[in-house]
Amino acid sequence: MKNKYKHLSCEERDKIAVLRARGCSYGSIARAIDRDKTTVFRELNRNRSSVYNVYLPHKADRRAKDRKSRSGRRPKLKNHIIRRYVIAKLKLGWSPEQISGKLRKDHPERSISYEAIYQYIYDKETRKRVNLVAYLPRAHKKRKFFGQGHHHKNKLHIPRRVSIDERPKYIDKRTKPGHWEADTVISRQSKKALAVSLERKSRMIHIDKLTAKKSCKLVKAITDRLNRYPKELRRTITYDNGSENVEHERINKILGTKSYFCNPFHSWEKGSIEHAISLIRRFLPKKTDFAIINNSQVRKIENLLNNRPRKCLNYQTPREVMKSLNVALAG
Repeated sequence: MKNKYKHLSCEERDKIAVLRARGCSYGSIARAIDRDKTTVFRELNRNRSSVYNVYLPHKADRRAKDRKSRSGRRPKLKNHIIRRYVIAKLKLGWSPEQISGKLRKDHPERSISYEAIYQYIYDKETRKRVNLVAYLPRAHKKRKFFGQGHHHKNKLHIPRRVSIDERPKYIDKRTKPGHWEADTVISRQSKKALAVSLERKSRMIHIDKLTAKKSCKLVKAITDRLNRYPKELRRTITYDNGSENVEHERINKILGTKSYFCNPFHSWEKGSIEHAISLIRRFLPKKTDFAIINNSQVRKIENLLNNRPRKCLNYQTPREVMKSLNVALAG
């Protein structure tokens, strides 16, 4: 039975270098290290210095190891159709997971895992040509836990505030449409703000620019947008405890909704809209001056987010799901 082949060791390469320098033949070197003659011949030809035509054992060992590490690498995203699709969707702000899921729907004959997309993005050769890392979602270097940094509770001054603990439990399951979450995004550079509302079942997002973070401005923004939906799509709205939400009862009167409020410093209890705001921040990072952002730019961001496939929607887009809900209600 033949012995299994083993790569040459550093000690064997040292012996090869010494014996070769003495003028020994390939055969005698092979016998000295108990190797095949072809192994010695291949080693001296593949791993010698290409410049000085000499065999240096430490550099030969490094060349052999580099060649071995490269041999296991496969080209990332070899298929040019998939590669173009991935790059185009990354530039739209889609995550690798969303791209992978939507590709299977758009092109059933092709598929790529999101892990392969990440490997392609971070591949050294890819980054020499184009920096795709810039299109990935931003992430904190250090994890922040819920409520971190809050050491006291402010008094709440929202009239007739109903806690989220009293909200019907079926709403958590997202089986029925018409349950919304609302929040505001502020700008430290100006008084301008954004009103964001999100329908929990479809993840449909509405973004409106506010001239100021005031309750009267928020009332108008939410009622103008949600009034366009049938009453079956206007059931409840969940808020945080910000002062801009004090006129929630006016919204309920206009829309026929009921309002609920998160517990203090528990913004994660309306996690869908918190996630939506993190997506908006990719386009409008902190310290952005909302005063120089016009309504057409806000609408463009809204459209991009509503036309992104979501894993939680089985890679449908929020707009597609909301359209199907409207059709179902009309039928």
